[in-house]
This record gives sequence, structure tokens and C-alpha cells, in this order.
Amino acid sequence: MKSFLNQIAEELWEKNDSFDNLIFILPGKRAGTFLKNSISKIVGKTIFAPEIHSIESFVEMISGLSYATNTQQLFELYNAYLNTGNDEKESFYSFSKWGQILLQDFNEIDRYLVPTDKLFSYLSVVQEMNQWHLKPNKTQLIEDYLSFWNNLEELHADFSKNLLENGLGHQGLVYKEACNNLSDYINDTKNKKHIFVGFNALNKAETYIIKEFLKEGKADIFWDIDSCFLKDKIHDAGFFIRQYQKEWSYFKDHPLKGLSDYYYTTKNIQITGVPKKVSQAKYVGNLISNLNKKDPKQIRSTAVILGDETLLNPILNSIPAEINRVNITMGYPLDKTPIAGMFTRLFDLYIQLDSRGWFYKNLVSFLVHPYVQKILTKDHLNTVARIKTEINKRNWIYITPSKLESLFPDSNEGLTLLFSDENVDPSVFLNKVIGIIELLKVKFQLLENNLELEYLYKFYTLFNELKLLSAKYPFLKDLRALQSIFKELLSTEKVNFRGEPLEGLQIMGMLESRNLDFETVIITSVNEGILPAGKTNNSFIPFDIKREFGLPVYKEKDAVYTYHFYRLLQRAKNIYLIYNTEADVIEGGEKSRFISQLLTDENHLENIVTKIAVPRINSIVNSPVSIQKDRDITNKISSVLKKGLSPSSLTNYIKNPINFYKQKILKLEEALEVEETIASNTFGTILHKAMEILYDPFLGSFLTEGGLLGQKQKIRAVVENELLKIYTAEDISRGKNLIAFNVIMAYINSFILKEIQDIKHHNIKILALENELSVRIDVPGIDTPVTLKGTLDRVDEKDGMLRILDYKTGSVLKSNVEVVLWDEIIENYDRSKAFQLLCYSFMYQIINPIEKMNAGIISFKNLGSGPFYFSTKNSRNTSNKDFNITKETLDLFREQLIKLIQEIANPDVPFMAKED
Repeated sequence: MKSFLNQIAEELWEKNDSFDNLIFILPGKRAGTFLKNSISKIVGKTIFAPEIHSIESFVEMISGLSYATNTQQLFELYNAYLNTGNDEKESFYSFSKWGQILLQDFNEIDRYLVPTDKLFSYLSVVQEMNQWHLKPNKTQLIEDYLSFWNNLEELHADFSKNLLENGLGHQGLVYKEACNNLSDYINDTKNKKHIFVGFNALNKAETYIIKEFLKEGKADIFWDIDSCFLKDKIHDAGFFIRQYQKEWSYFKDHPLKGLSDYYYTTKNIQITGVPKKVSQAKYVGNLISNLNKKDPKQIRSTAVILGDETLLNPILNSIPAEINRVNITMGYPLDKTPIAGMFTRLFDLYIQLDSRGWFYKNLVSFLVHPYVQKILTKDHLNTVARIKTEINKRNWIYITPSKLESLFPDSNEGLTLLFSDENVDPSVFLNKVIGIIELLKVKFQLLENNLELEYLYKFYTLFNELKLLSAKYPFLKDLRALQSIFKELLSTEKVNFRGEPLEGLQIMGMLESRNLDFETVIITSVNEGILPAGKTNNSFIPFDIKREFGLPVYKEKDAVYTYHFYRLLQRAKNIYLIYNTEADVIEGGEKSRFISQLLTDENHLENIVTKIAVPRINSIVNSPVSIQKDRDITNKISSVLKKGLSPSSLTNYIKNPINFYKQKILKLEEALEVEETIASNTFGTILHKAMEILYDPFLGSFLTEGGLLGQKQKIRAVVENELLKIYTAEDISRGKNLIAFNVIMAYINSFILKEIQDIKHHNIKILALENELSVRIDVPGIDTPVTLKGTLDRVDEKDGMLRILDYKTGSVLKSNVEVVLWDEIIENYDRSKAFQLLCYSFMYQIINPIEKMNAGIISFKNLGSGPFYFSTKNSRNTSNKDFNITKETLDLFREQLIKLIQEIANPDVPFMAKED
């Protein structure tokens, strides 16, 4: 296969003794390197390289202007907007959200040499018609709206004038000026011949420039297209060149040059559907590996074309290690780089900062970013882990910079740089960001991390430009405006990768492939909405007006994609088209129409193989977790038994032995987290503590109505005091915490009122509150005594009957404290509350032997039902219950308790998981 650029170089060398007087103009920069390489191979001797330009650099040279950056353009446009018309002006923050669209429209209008007076007149009339109504007077809002459209021509003129005064221009303005200066340039270069190579979709300015050169007879143009696309009158790949062939007078006397007939040669075409983005990247990596194994030399003429450029990172991570040369020549979206996320979060952090500080979740989300961790790491100490631990331990819901600094007595440059108490306006923030970049630069240089340094440099130039422009223009008054412009610029900027384009595997975007030919082509994301891009109309100019003035619309944009796609296929021998099988509105829809067109092309049908590729998934059989008890575990169990088992730990074992293993043997604790709202366990702890404090004056005495009424007045103060040990006053004065605060008070208030009613008919004497018990029992088969321990919420006497009462803030059913079959109590977790009551009674009976007692649960959710007392029944259907806990009752319980403890200690019984 002879590449297009080789073909052109050979043809020109045959007709010219030298390339000295030739100037080549190509669609992009990259093709220039390949053209030089082709010339060097054909000439075979040392010569002066010809002058080679991309069309953009060529037009820039003719115009005498420099391209203004996107940031400069936006600031200049807003400056012109403020000085145009008398309507009410929007803030820079609001303007930046639609200013980019206006820039694109101005750029397109000038590139297509549209007479602005006519176009803007059309626009203002259309908008006035849209706002027409029967009322005689327009509102001020509509007046301002129409004023904006009426002043668009003046805005465009002022914007262009300001740029020209500074020797700058947006792309359209540069093209327009080049057209104005073209005759002078042609006169100055009469001894030179201009060769236009590989163009397709030309804007009107480019068309005018090329036609003027051709008219002078000192130029030539070579098209890069297969003749079959020209002959097919409806194929979009030849849409533009057929138009030029028909409309340009030059082609009445001159044939089209550069045509080829390779498209219908025999090709190997594979169309593969792969689910999602990452799977596409993995598939490409596997494909390249197979190609390399088959023929390593083939990789030199292989290109991976990314329909979706965000696939670059996954693709790079999927390339096999044996491919040691990879060249990336494409722009990677700046907003997809890892460091973009850090700056985005930093903006959010300072915008969300209020008088209380930063909400802990927002701060932690920022801290866990990998680059933030690099900034804060000092002397290999994980500063972020320390901060997170302290936030959780101290239950900081809101964190101020001073709180963070208090954690580190020694200065930490990164901490000081990231977090400060000063008033952070745009100027201060930009200085802060530049300082962060300089700190990261040092760290990346030490790690020799060149890719991150490249990203960092791009952000450095972006923020420095913002700093200079914000000093020049007083638009950026707050961080929101700065963030808005940052996001707009981030979405349009790219990091340009450059490498050795003549070596190794080539990775590029669709536009970078112009004029280049490869034997093996792998194209990813061949989906509707990506290839072609779809019918997006990000413009203020309506479709009909665009049509009227010759501006490109959907048809032209689709034809551009079609040309690039089929041009890649022209000379390729091996073609791999990969599409995402999972249609997604954001990432692209169903497979592209290009694939459907190929599948209906009879000339290629026998060359095409279609398939669906899915990742290999190994099925995993879930089997219950089982932990065998080795000597180490057995020793730890002995230690636990000696130290003490509580009723809750035993019921934890009944619920799931694995939970007991994690908690008691492995000593795994639940992750400490910030309680921004009162958790259920904290709710219960506060209620228990408040009840203890309020009932403490009655310890050893009978309850009285006067005494309870007196304690009732203290409820708010006691509960508030307990809450303030965990939260700030501000934290409990709003939202869910305020609700929980009032619920706790309501629970206690209702309970005391119920007790007041109760003591009118009964005598209640408080014997103990939060009584800690610890007893030792002998268990057959276990050498050392086993300790049982627990805390009784309340022990009292009601009309002479001893009661053990347990407070619960959750729901309780009567069936939870009833026992029919004693085996159930250690086998069924639903009887866990009955187990706990009996365990407390068993321990109390050992220390204070008593003939009989009652044990019950006070459910604060069901106070009206009174205590739920433990009871035994002969059958489930009977209503006859025995509420008395006697020695016989506790002996029956003891049998089950010993059986349970023996199971825990038995080395032959593994810890076996139960399904929840």
C-alpha cells in the first residue's frame, strides 16, 4: 500500500527538481512530520526541507495576528458586553455560562465570512417576533432581552476591535483578517508555489483563500479521497469534494488530484460489540497483544483511533507490557485529568465554607483525593489518616482551619497552604492554587512523574492567565464567578501529548488521523452520538438562519465525521471497529450508522466478521463462612471466658457466631464515624444516662409524686447537658438532632407521668440504677471459671416484688419475652430479649439470693403497654403465663446457658455463619 502522503511526494518530486520553492499547507500539524519523512525517503539525498504549515498556522501568518486564548476571549467579550447597549447587565458569573456559546457563534460567523449586519438584523427580528403579544407595552425584562439582540452587531464589532488593537483574534477573526491581507501575501510570494494537501470540509474563508491561490496559477490542491465516494452521489464521505468539483470554476479546466482506488480492495473487517468503556479498553489491549504475537512489525503500522477521547487513560493502562513504543498525539480533555478533580473540590470547599467551618463530609471528600494526600504527607507520615481519625473521635461535624492546625503543633506547609482562616477572595484563592501547584511540582519531580507534571503545567498556565486577567479586569468579584469561568475553561482546554510519530503504536483522536494511513486501524466507540457526534445545537443562531447564511448544520457536521471515518478505511488492510453494546445517552447510543452502512455494502460483505465480546466471568459458589478453632483461637476463647461474657455478646453469638468471632476473638470494632445526627445507639445511651441522673435522688427510697414532679422539671436541662458532651449547642438546635432531642424529652416525660399514675396505687422503691454485676460460674468441661457480667438499668420493688427492668428505645413484642420451649432461648434470636432478662436475673440471684422476682423490658415506644415481663407458657396457644422467675426457672435457664458456653468453648465446633 502506498500512503497518500507518499503518493503526493512522489508526484511532486517527478515534476520538480527541488522542493525549495514549494510551500505545503495541510489540515493539521501532525501530517507535516509524516510528509517530511515521505520526502526524505523519496529524495534519497540531503536537501533543504520545504516550508510546511498547518492551515491554522498558515492563516495566522497571513493575518499578522496571534490566536487569543479561550480565557482572553471570554474576558474581552464580557468587557465589550458591559460597554454595549443600555440594558441591565448580568454578572460575570451568569455571563460565563452562555458566553462560550456566543464566542462559538462569533467564531463561526467570521470563519464563514457572513455579513454581520444582515445576520444580526435577521436575529433581532426573529427574537422580536418570538416576543410578540397583544399587550401594547412590553415589560422591562422583555425590553432588556430585545435590547441585547439588537445590540449583538455592536457587541461583535467592539469585541473584534478590542482584539485587533491587541494584535489578537479568535479563530474566525484571524481567518477573516487573512482574507483581507491575502492579496498582499500573494504578491510577496510570487516565486513560491503553494500546495494544499488533503483537505475536505472547508469553511468559506479557507475556500476563498485556496481559490485565490488557484486563480493566480501558483498553487495546486490534492484531495485525499477514494473515487468511489465521488461517484456515489449520496455518500456523505464525498459530500464536500463533490460540491467543490461542481461549484469551483477551477475544476472546469483542471481534474481533481490525489484520488485513489483502494477502498474496495480486499480487507479484513471485524466489528465487535463490547459492553461499556473499560471493557473496550481491555479488548483493545488484548487485540494489540494478539497482533504483536502474530507479527511484531505490524504494530509499527497500527493506529488506535479513539472515537471517545476520554478512553485514553484506560487504553494506556491496557496496552501490553511488551509494546515498548507508544506514541500519543492527541489532546486529552483537561477536565478528565486526575488533578482537575482536586481543584474542583477545592473550589467547592471554599464556596461552602461558613461561620461554623467546613461540613466534615465535604472536608473528608477533599482530603481523600490522592493529590491532597501527597500535599499533606510529611516525613512519610499519613497526615490525612490522622485528621480523619481525630474528626471521628472528637465527633467534629464542622471543622475550622484552626481546629485542623491544633492537631499538628509542628508546622505543616501543605496544611497551611490548603486551609486558612483568611477571607478567601479570587485573588487570594488564585495565589493559594499556584502555591499548591508549585508544592506538587517538587513532589512530582522527585518521583519523576512526567505525566502528572504535564497536567500540572497546563493548570499552572491556566491559573496564571486567570490571575493576570483578573488583575486587569475587575469582573471576578467572588469565588463562584471564578469557579464558573474555571469550569467553562476546563471543558474546552486539552493537554496536548507529543511523541515520536514515526515509531511504535499510534494512539490518536479522529481529527489527528487526517492524511495519515495505516495498514491496521482500530477504532473505538463507534456509536451514535460519538461517531457521528449527533444533533447537538449549541448555538444562539436558529437552524433556518444558519441555512440562509450558509453556516454548517447537522448535515455538514455528519458529513465531516463520515469523511474521516471512511478515509481511515480507504488504504487499511485490517480494520477493527469496536462499539459499546450498552446504549447510554451520556456515553453514546446504539452502534453507529457507519457500521450499518458497512453491513449493507455488498462489496465488503464477505470481508466482514461481526461478534460480541464480553468479559470472562468466573462464577463463585457462595458457601457459608466457617472458622475452625485452632490452638490460637481456643486460647483467645479461654481468655474471653475468663474476662467475662455479657448478655449482649452471648445473644450476638446466637444471632451469628461469625459476629461473635469478629468482635471477641479478632477484636474488630466498628469503624468510628462522625455522628452528624444522633444515631440509635447514642439515642439509647443518652436516654439511659438521663434516666439514671433523674432517678438517682430516689435510690434506696420510695417514689413520691412531689419528687417525680420536681425531677420532671429538670428533664430538659439533664438531656441537653448529656447531648452537649457529644454535640455543640448549634448542632442540637436544628434538623434531625433537634427532633431527637425533643423525642428523648418526650419519652422521659411520658414515663415519669406514667410512674406518677402508677405510684397512686402501688409502692415502688428504687434499689439500684445502672447496677454493674459480675459473677463466676463453673461450666463442665471448662477448666477455669467463666465470668458473666452485665449492667442492670434498674432494680426496684413494686409492692414488695423485686423487679429487674431493662430500658429499650426500640420496638418490643410480647412474644420476644415469652418462652415455651427452653431450647429456643439459645437457638432463636427472636428470644434474645428473654435470654437477656434471664441472664440479668441469674446474675442477680447469685449475688442476692431471692425466692422469686419479675424481669421486664420498658419499651419507650410502647409505654402505654407497661413493662413487657418475662413469662413461661406450656404452649404457644395458651394465654396462661407464669411471670415469676424462681430458682426452678433459673435452673432451667442455667442448663441452656451452660450448653451455649460449652459450644463456644468446644474446639471441635467451628464458628459457622448464619444467614441474616
